[in-house]
Amino acid sequence: MKAVYYHGNRTISVGAAPSETPGAGEVRIRVGYAGICGTDLHIYHGHMDARVTFPQIMGHEMSGAIEDVGEGVEGLRPGDRVTVMPLHPCGECPACAAGHGHICHKLKFLGIETPGAFQTFWTVPAFTAFKIPDSLSLEHAALIEPLAVACHDVRIGEVKEGELAVVLGGGPIGALIAMAARENGARVLVSEINPYRLKLLESLGFLTVNPLERDVAELVNGLTGGAGADAVFEVTSSQAGAELMTKLPRTRGRIVVVGIFSKPAAVDLHRFFFRELKLFGARVYEREDFSRAIELAASGRLPLASLVTDILPLERLGDGFKKMESGGDAMKILLRCGE
Repeated sequence: MKAVYYHGNRTISVGAAPSETPGAGEVRIRVGYAGICGTDLHIYHGHMDARVTFPQIMGHEMSGAIEDVGEGVEGLRPGDRVTVMPLHPCGECPACAAGHGHICHKLKFLGIETPGAFQTFWTVPAFTAFKIPDSLSLEHAALIEPLAVACHDVRIGEVKEGELAVVLGGGPIGALIAMAARENGARVLVSEINPYRLKLLESLGFLTVNPLERDVAELVNGLTGGAGADAVFEVTSSQAGAELMTKLPRTRGRIVVVGIFSKPAAVDLHRFFFRELKLFGARVYEREDFSRAIELAASGRLPLASLVTDILPLERLGDGFKKMESGGDAMKILLRCGE
């Protein structure tokens, strides 16, 4: 039983994991695999120190099997294979009262405000656990949480069959958005500057463009006879992405802001006025998105295996961070937390 702890100042250590008997309404999960997310990297860089309690166990993208259940838990039992939707809303704020617990005003995100999945066993509220079918490997099931993000984004963006969707940013989330949009019947163009990711996305059948080498707006207009894209997903969290996203949609087209901007970005509001564009924010996911992600992952229709570039033992989390920081040949890195 072990865990990886973050101590602040880009310092992590491997130590004994806490042995927590699940309380009422909780389940204890033996973690199989856990994905390293960009959020984990932000925590490691110290950008979220105000939200964590030291030493912190990070991680929220995972798969595993239930080891034990607490009192009052129904519908789950030891041996059930599960993934976790790592949101713990307060249930009382205006967002929760309106049925939008995923954007609760006092939301606790498991793995940020609470201990996370980078450990052998993880105790969580039972309502966060979703069963996964036996046909789905635990490796692929560890991608369900980011896939649920993509399903939520595509649903918010109202992507339909026959449309052109443009994804700005071809990292793990951008690639999954492209897959989810294609599942809805859309043609997808992905804008990305990393040569490795461009080649990978091309091999998966997506149209790609490097915005450093070609005018993306010109390409989109060429693909649409000058009309513009139906839906644009901004996933880069960059000023360049914020500027580009308004140049691409058709009249009354949709823009979904997926990336997290640390400070306000300059946006062409005249373009919004001129083309009557629609702007949506999309934060995490709802339960229906998690269910949709499980269905898609289990269907075998998505090339999820192609996104996993490395599987490392739990104690090599630091190596995973270094590879992500290098910006090279990496897409999704998984940690093997147990059997």
